[in-house]
Amino acid sequence: MFSYFLSNNNNTKQEEEKPLKTLLDNPPAAAKKQILPFRLPSLDKLKDKHVILASASPRRLDILAQVGIHPRVIPSTFEETLSKDDYLHNPHAYPINTATEKGKEVYERLVLEDDKNSPDLVISADTVVLVPDDAPSLSKGQSYDEVINQPLTYSICEKPKDADDQYRMLADASGRELQVVTGLTRTTQAYPILQSPGYAQKTFANMTKVHFFDNDHDVIEKYIETGEGIDRAGGFALQGLGSLLIQGIEGDYNNVVGFPLSEFIRFLDTLIENDDGVLDL
Repeated sequence: MFSYFLSNNNNTKQEEEKPLKTLLDNPPAAAKKQILPFRLPSLDKLKDKHVILASASPRRLDILAQVGIHPRVIPSTFEETLSKDDYLHNPHAYPINTATEKGKEVYERLVLEDDKNSPDLVISADTVVLVPDDAPSLSKGQSYDEVINQPLTYSICEKPKDADDQYRMLADASGRELQVVTGLTRTTQAYPILQSPGYAQKTFANMTKVHFFDNDHDVIEKYIETGEGIDRAGGFALQGLGSLLIQGIEGDYNNVVGFPLSEFIRFLDTLIENDDGVLDL
């Protein structure tokens, strides 16, 4: 709580005459006040909790730090071996299931290492880029309605394997609308605990549409030569030079970077309101 007092004119004059550097090094008490973002209940709940980020992505860590979440980083060793062929007509489930497996692997590993210090929350995520496949053509004996009513299929793009793979991804994206989808999973201790390691998981996915310029060969080649994007899903970095390839986006900017922060906070708030109180343990 802060109190405010009227000061005499001499004191006021002295304050005004302080050099700028002194004021920056010793700001007034009111300027030192720290305010949790919106005083959200989820952020208050996480203040003293054992929170794990199951990812080595510095971008996800930076995004979480914006709202005062500073998790311990323990990357998952899940090999991401899910078959993309199983997700042709439901591609959004692919990053959700991958994130779920990542969170499960880290949680189980930590509990088996020290069951008396199990994490309160494991945050795991997976980001992919979805490129729509070419629309099916009308074949003999088919009606137009039959063709247009066929569900679209998507190619799931993760990080490129090499520069050639990155070129293929960016060439496929040129002049098109893509979807960037991040699957997020929250893994916590199950309650009541029936067996060790008992855990509960909740998931969601966030989608952002990305519209690419019709980039020619030289533009794509020059971008690849910068070395940027080789470690990003889809082969580009929206927050870097990759923005020059993109006409615009529809949706969450942070989701394209790799972590849909605003929806994650609302996700946590909903869980705290409706779930079984695992974060109170």
